[in-house]
Amino acid sequence: MAGKPERAGINRRGFLKSSLNTLSGLLIGGIGGLLFSRSSKKEMVWQIDPEICIQCERCAANCVLAHSAVKCVHSFSMCGYCDLCSGYLEPGARSRDTGAENQLCPTGALKRTFVENPYFEYTIDEKLCIGCGKCVKGCAAFGNGSLYLQVRHDRCLNCNECSIARSCPSQAWKRVPADRPYILRGDESASFERRMKRGDRG
Repeated sequence: MAGKPERAGINRRGFLKSSLNTLSGLLIGGIGGLLFSRSSKKEMVWQIDPEICIQCERCAANCVLAHSAVKCVHSFSMCGYCDLCSGYLEPGARSRDTGAENQLCPTGALKRTFVENPYFEYTIDEKLCIGCGKCVKGCAAFGNGSLYLQVRHDRCLNCNECSIARSCPSQAWKRVPADRPYILRGDESASFERRMKRGDRG
């Protein structure tokens, strides 16, 4: 019996080899293109615009983290170093001292240090700050706005859809370039960003 005549062209083994080579080439090219497009896009992060923020206190409650990534920031160059600080003292406080009953901050995160009469310096203990914005609201109402809220990127998870941004009534949350992640007031902008790059939380 005569053998089967061979078909001209490619056999099954050659077809599979050619198909796999084509598929692997497309796969490698696709992965390379995806990586290139991701690396060429500028990374964006969430931040609060202090000029738009209304201190609604939602930053403290709506962050997915147990302790909000939003913290109070102080612009020392703008601060009046007031004895009667509306960001530190409760409205109608009976005395201007560091007693808990006189402090506006619910966690005692805003620290007051005597400098010289009549000046006091105010610093934020970030471990205690919950990002409620009560001190910020007080400072903006009767002070010069040297206290304001910012997202701290050493903590923030940079969620695609930030739960705080979604619930912000003033739409103060915006995406900013990761290489310029803070919207700062006063002269502290450059020194603050240097500290954050070093990982200094103090």
